[in-house]
Amino acid sequence: MRRRASLLQRMHIDGILLVLLLTLAAGSLFVLYSASGKDVDLLIKQASSFGIGLVGMIVIAQFEPRFMARWVPLAYIGGVGLLLVVDIMGHNAMGATRWINIPGIIRFQPSEFMKIIMPATIAWYLSKRTLPPRLKHIVVSLALIGVPVSLILVQPDLGTALLVITSGAFVLFMAGLQWRWILGAVAALVPVAVGMWFFVLHQYQKQRVLTFLSPETDPLGSGWNIIQSKAAIGSGGVLGKGWLLGTQSHLDFLPESHTDFIIAVLAEEFGLVGVCLLLFVYLLLISRGLVITVQAQTLFGKLMAGSLTMTFFVYVFVNIGMVSGLLPVVGVPLPFISYGGTSLITLLSGFGVLMSIHTHRKWIAQV
Repeated sequence: MRRRASLLQRMHIDGILLVLLLTLAAGSLFVLYSASGKDVDLLIKQASSFGIGLVGMIVIAQFEPRFMARWVPLAYIGGVGLLLVVDIMGHNAMGATRWINIPGIIRFQPSEFMKIIMPATIAWYLSKRTLPPRLKHIVVSLALIGVPVSLILVQPDLGTALLVITSGAFVLFMAGLQWRWILGAVAALVPVAVGMWFFVLHQYQKQRVLTFLSPETDPLGSGWNIIQSKAAIGSGGVLGKGWLLGTQSHLDFLPESHTDFIIAVLAEEFGLVGVCLLLFVYLLLISRGLVITVQAQTLFGKLMAGSLTMTFFVYVFVNIGMVSGLLPVVGVPLPFISYGGTSLITLLSGFGVLMSIHTHRKWIAQV
């Protein structure tokens, strides 16, 4: 037992995070097999993505946070460059241009990488300044956030854009942003929302908001997804109908059952108990992330770890909220459970950063 713990320490791997992530991976494949209609090929792709992400997580964990910080500006420039490539020659699918497709090799979504690059960039910038941040530092931070977000909105991908904004905003908040600026931002939400409604949002995005307010007005059209999702969740009861016995997904009543709405499949087949177990694992992951944040011994590490942890919480909250009808549908997958290679690899990379911050803290303290 001691030898195993020593090996994990030498590999800069946090054992608690690793066990929780492997648990989610196993549960994901279990649920995904049912949600995809027993599609083995899709299951193999998801398992392969998790394997690649796991290797990436271990590799990232080997680098000290101060080494990562040196490369943040280059990563930001590269991320924005990839978003520009998407805008110019990206692959179009389902009415959106969000992917770079290299035929026969790989297809990936560059905007996913900004979920890590964005908080790292703001953490790198603010960690070199006097805190709490002054107005000019806030303006520069917002400009750094605004450039990639604008490119993501053009794709269009409102869900990812909101998550990128959130990841950067969490860094500003943790850097000690004064309450007058926070209250000012809250007060500006109404005019910003009105402006987005008239000048930014596409028609289908506006329809999602209207459907959220009253899905029953168009039960066979725009309201179909959320109505069927609620039906699946409610029909599961406490213990669920059993694995592979869900009717909403297997009879094709529930669209996108293996991606955005996969928790509805879980709720129907495993009931309230299954959902609570999943939420408990998520809670443990978030709690561990917050512990790592508190124990981080550099400002960059604290800002980065805190933002990654809280953004992960937003991931979970938004997906469950939209599937249950508490939030508009914005196309945010359920972390580690929904199908999606780029998203899965990005999430695991983020936890690799957390492990690096946690396991390198003794060496950093001596520098």
